[in-house]
Amino acid sequence: MNKILTILFTCILFSAAAQDKTEKETALIVEEGKKLYRSEMASWYGTDIFLAKFASRRADIGGYFSYTDSTAAKCIFFSKGDHPKVIGTISFDSTYNVNTAIADGTEREFTPYEQDLCTIRQKAFDEIKSDEMFKSYEHMNFNLVPLIDGHEKKVYVFTGPEDNGYVIIGNDYLLTFDKKNKLLKKKSLHKNILSIPYGKDEEVVSMHTHLPETGDYITATDICTLMLYEKIASWKQHIVISEDYVCLWDCKTNQLVALTRKAWDNIYKDQKERHKQE
Repeated sequence: MNKILTILFTCILFSAAAQDKTEKETALIVEEGKKLYRSEMASWYGTDIFLAKFASRRADIGGYFSYTDSTAAKCIFFSKGDHPKVIGTISFDSTYNVNTAIADGTEREFTPYEQDLCTIRQKAFDEIKSDEMFKSYEHMNFNLVPLIDGHEKKVYVFTGPEDNGYVIIGNDYLLTFDKKNKLLKKKSLHKNILSIPYGKDEEVVSMHTHLPETGDYITATDICTLMLYEKIASWKQHIVISEDYVCLWDCKTNQLVALTRKAWDNIYKDQKERHKQE
């Protein structure tokens, strides 16, 4: 099965070249997914560094978030209370090398940009607590990722595992805000949740399907999650199948190929027949 899927991926690279409209739409999704990934990478490593460097401040932590500016990716830890302040800043270059990361324990006020990020994060957190749309599961936690890009203000909500050994796809949400940080809308990105285990015997190709309400293509949250876990899980490819499209994510090159479900079915049928003849 994996051999067929690998052959499929090579063939599809050529058949997808003419899908200009699809490529433009999916390029925006990939860009958003990589923004989320960069934020999450800073948070992953930044948390470990902060707790190691400033262990005495653990009880003071009210929360954290990450963002990227023109010079670095930064993970910000802020204090508890109604008027929080920054109590730690961990800065990374593009490699996210923990050995060259800069840990700054200076207490300071938020910058205006950081204040907006903190505000929409807190408002999203309040929505999670008050709206039953946000479903919680045992041994899993919500992870909030605020993003501000130009006039767009968003908070993505991921579901993450408490334990190692599996990847969570789905049960994720998107909240959007106006320029004054007022909530405009909130929606569930995946209506379902999937736990994909990984380990010594797991498949080199992983897969999940999208219900019609999730949309035609892989989501930005899917891409972020795959980039975070693909090396740990030793995956080569991940396939997302919707009603009308199939998206193939190359876990080694972090590139996406999308094609129609009809094209996928035809190619799959052809390759399966060829495989029988080998």
